[in-house]
Amino acid sequence: MNWTAFLALLARDAHVARRNAVQLLFQTFLQPLLFVFIFGRVMVGSGYLPAAYKSLLLPGIMAISMVFTGIWAVAMPLIAEFQFTREIEDRLLAPIDTSWVAIEKTLAGLIQAVVAGLIVLPIGGIILRPGLELHFNNPALFIVIILLVAGFSAAGGLALGCSMDQQHIGLMFSMVLTPMIFFGCTYYPWSALDKFPILQKAVLVNPLVYASEGLRATMIPQFPHLPLVVVVIGLVFFNALLLAVGLRNFHGKSVS
Repeated sequence: MNWTAFLALLARDAHVARRNAVQLLFQTFLQPLLFVFIFGRVMVGSGYLPAAYKSLLLPGIMAISMVFTGIWAVAMPLIAEFQFTREIEDRLLAPIDTSWVAIEKTLAGLIQAVVAGLIVLPIGGIILRPGLELHFNNPALFIVIILLVAGFSAAGGLALGCSMDQQHIGLMFSMVLTPMIFFGCTYYPWSALDKFPILQKAVLVNPLVYASEGLRATMIPQFPHLPLVVVVIGLVFFNALLLAVGLRNFHGKSVS
């Protein structure tokens, strides 16, 4: 492990992220914040939804923002660098093992996902006040969940970025990310699917379910949520699975 080369690659990605900060903000935050405003302010203020829905909505929106940011920050540059700019070749020539190049990409995406979550939380809180009731009873556990969610999003970006071709980017969003969001318990809790028992069990294969429910468990424990033990096990499993798939595909593309 060459820490100098690893940190240099990370610093380069941080510089690129700073230069593209405005574009990244619009790409990842605009849609979630619009959902916060429409469902949390307009629908609740008009009486179509109960006031408690504000508190229920924010953790799910936070999960969406983190997952979109992590996937976008890792997958899109990888797709371009492998197939269009060929910039990845310069990184593969760095004095560092190929696996660490992929891990550096994942770590950069994780950091951006954490920043996205920490930005959405206060902005969403401002939009949804008054009536928002958040209870951070265990800040340490909240930090653990945040890191696990960010890790899942970045590892998912690595797996998708090394599996998708440039012409399939639209398909990735329509066939992968959109169903993941709508069946990821982001706008409703997992317990809301009690009347659909088959669907309730089927959505457990969606890692976004564990992200949304984990944030609810640490931010609004007064609402029903999956047990935290199940959430942590699910997030750790999907982190390991997606990272393993991403590293394998990264090696395959690097060799080819």
